[in-house]
Amino acid sequence: MTQRDTIRSTLRRLFSWLDARLPRWMALNGITLLRISLGIVFLWFGALKFFPNLSPAQELATRTIETLTLGKVGPSVSLPLLAAWECLIGLGLLTGVMTRVTLLLMFVQMIGTVTPLFLFPGEAFQRFPYAPTLEGQYMIKNLVLVSAGVVIGATVRGGRLVPDPEQIRTGTGVAAR
Repeated sequence: MTQRDTIRSTLRRLFSWLDARLPRWMALNGITLLRISLGIVFLWFGALKFFPNLSPAQELATRTIETLTLGKVGPSVSLPLLAAWECLIGLGLLTGVMTRVTLLLMFVQMIGTVTPLFLFPGEAFQRFPYAPTLEGQYMIKNLVLVSAGVVIGATVRGGRLVPDPEQIRTGTGVAAR
């Protein structure tokens, strides 16, 4: 066996070892990492709204709330309320406490974040519907946050990820939480 063959064989064994272990690690830790990272995003973005002019979404968010409430809720009320709401979502996700309620709050908040796409399309798109502005991109990326919430929500009643679908078919192995 040549040195090159030995290296190839070693690399194949290493790949096989990693390929067997990484999916298990991901299944064991993926939901927790997703929940924590989503919690950080909500807590961070929510906290920014407590400080005037730090959140790039501040003006659009308050104008949206004002429009939806027919002018009854102005920025002086809506911004701290939105900030607290987002921080509450973030804390709920970070701690894993009351996850169902936290996800409900998140999904309601997410509906509000896409509303400006319809209320203010001129600000959300440079050219409707295919060229979003920076604000529009900010709103559209929330599809990823919603999808993350759906994945987390699939586990609140004991749903799990498994590193190998064969485990489901055969009933072998330990499913990851």
